[in-house]
Amino acid sequence: MISRSALTRGSQLALRRPCAAKLAQRGYAAVASPKASYEPTDIAGVKVAARDDHGPTTRLAVVAKAGTRYEPLPGLTNTQKRSALRIVREAELLGGQLTSYHTREALVLQANFLREDLPYFTELLAEVISQTRYTTHEFHEEVEDVIHAKQAKLGAVAVALDAAHSAAFHSGLGAPLYPTSNTPVDTYLNENSVAAFAEVTYSKDNIAVVADGASQAGLTKWIEPFFKAVPATSPEPLSTSASKYFGGEQRIPKTGISALVLGFPGAALGASSPETAVLVGLLGGNSTIKWSPGFSILSKATAAAPGAHAQASNYAYSDAGLLTIEISGAPSAVRKVAEESVKALRSIADGSVSKEDLVKAIAKAKFDLLSQSETSGTGLVHAGASLIHGVQPLKVAETVKALESVTADKLKTAAKGLLEGKASVAAVGDLFALPFAEELGLNV
Repeated sequence: MISRSALTRGSQLALRRPCAAKLAQRGYAAVASPKASYEPTDIAGVKVAARDDHGPTTRLAVVAKAGTRYEPLPGLTNTQKRSALRIVREAELLGGQLTSYHTREALVLQANFLREDLPYFTELLAEVISQTRYTTHEFHEEVEDVIHAKQAKLGAVAVALDAAHSAAFHSGLGAPLYPTSNTPVDTYLNENSVAAFAEVTYSKDNIAVVADGASQAGLTKWIEPFFKAVPATSPEPLSTSASKYFGGEQRIPKTGISALVLGFPGAALGASSPETAVLVGLLGGNSTIKWSPGFSILSKATAAAPGAHAQASNYAYSDAGLLTIEISGAPSAVRKVAEESVKALRSIADGSVSKEDLVKAIAKAKFDLLSQSETSGTGLVHAGASLIHGVQPLKVAETVKALESVTADKLKTAAKGLLEGKASVAAVGDLFALPFAEELGLNV
């Protein structure tokens, strides 16, 4: 502590002022309340969810029911009014960012921009989904190259995660997020098939518009005129069927690092199962503190197996979920971490979770929930995916309270249920060294 004699006379006088006295009495700041949840509504037949913190920037996304579950096809370029070059130049002129990506259930077109530019980007996204031209030369010169580039970048963990989904759900959610280099995409993809899928996908009953940093009044003003050209209904329904969990095992040889994914039934979007999120926080994985391996269960396991990486996650979908432990590294290290991971699950199922570990796991689950909702696009996508699948968007404050109510007994029950049910195990890499599910004591 700095002694009073070390302070200058000016500093001493400042401390005697009333404002300084008030600051000194204030002490620690109160904990801020969670950011508001997305409020759903309907604007001119379009499902909309928005929340507004009155900040200077806005994130706007069109979330379409067109993930790999529905066999999506790539190809979003020129529109009838603007070329791709013009779109890029105009977005850069306004300081905006445009991104597009897909999940297993949704195709997301997102724009990040200054708040006052809401009219331009609302019109642009509406134009992209209703007036895109799918030309032959662009498909062969650009889209095919992008597909092949993504295929080349697929690592062992991504392949194992796709294989675990395939074992868990077979078709639908079991479709790979990206086709591997062995998939004969040229047989199925061309500009006409892309255009046909877009026609089926981009209708008001299959999309949702989600905004973070825009008021519902502002969205109503611009969505109504700009989304008029979007068809009200799809010319034919998407191929959808309820997800069913099967479980099983897949093993794929691959050179390079090895990966192993242990999958179990997880929590779906909107499901009331806070113990799943706390269990993921308890298992942990990647350290949140730089230069420290961390003290979560998986962090301790990987510390004893140099070169290995492990991470627990819950992949939430509209009608199912997959809780995974993803492990990668040298084959021997992967085996060791996998064995320790299953031992840890058995320990949790036996009720040996300490009070300190439970408190840390709940805090981690709360932080993950709030940080994803505030700083990443995860909350945006989840809100849109919930709307297009008829699920109520996440209520942040209620979910935080639910996480705080999780007890050691609830974790014990959750872990016991995972071990007694069927697992979905995928091994990619050196199959001679990687363990089978049976060797780990898992049922498939």
